[in-house]
Amino acid sequence: MMVRLADLDWKTYEARVAGGDAVILLPIGAIEQHGPHMSMNPDVLIPEAISEGVAGLLENGLVAHPISYGYKSQVKSGGGNFFPGTTCIDGKTLIDMIRDVIVAYARHGNRKFVLVNGHYENSMFIVEGIDLALERLRHDGINANVMLLSYWDYVNKDTIGKVFPDGFTGWDVEHGGVLETSLMLHLHPGLVNLDKAVDHEPATFPPYDIFPSDPSWVPASGTLSSARKATVESGKLLFDVCVEGIAESIKGQFS
Repeated sequence: MMVRLADLDWKTYEARVAGGDAVILLPIGAIEQHGPHMSMNPDVLIPEAISEGVAGLLENGLVAHPISYGYKSQVKSGGGNFFPGTTCIDGKTLIDMIRDVIVAYARHGNRKFVLVNGHYENSMFIVEGIDLALERLRHDGINANVMLLSYWDYVNKDTIGKVFPDGFTGWDVEHGGVLETSLMLHLHPGLVNLDKAVDHEPATFPPYDIFPSDPSWVPASGTLSSARKATVESGKLLFDVCVEGIAESIKGQFS
């Protein structure tokens, strides 16, 4: 069964959501540099692919077209907003977009939503967008339920041990590193060239932020750790554990 909502004609879509039991998965990402070895859209492509995998495991899952622009890249999680290609939007813009999209889909008859985040910096702006959407819908007499998750939270300790056999330095320096690169090797190998990956030690940062951001804090590559040990096999392992875990959470919440 087709799961990409935007690929459906409107009559088929109307029929799929008529009973209000469809689960609408909305991937939310960013356009952001991920080093010289990879395209700038992993934060969109990874949650979109995971959402499609999850939808395939649900009785009536539909994947909405992703929100591709995200909140401003930060130095200690995405390298910063001063790299060419990193294209960000203000928090208020993201909040409004989340609110409007949820409201629009709810007015079609949908009541179950899962927002799949692929860009760390988006998190609290998504929360605000959800809150405002539900408030507006309540005024319209519509009750909807929204799950919010970030796919990396489904990577368990066993999987981390297999993907990082030499030790895991933490999610905060995984920007453009082994996790994202492995997933992209599995999902979109044509958008990765490991020969261009820069091998360097994980970035280290002081326990504070400074504004304006200081570019000297970030490795010149833009990545916060090395992607050299990324593999297709690790990517499949990561993808499978995220898809299966998220599907189980959705079934438990919306059963």
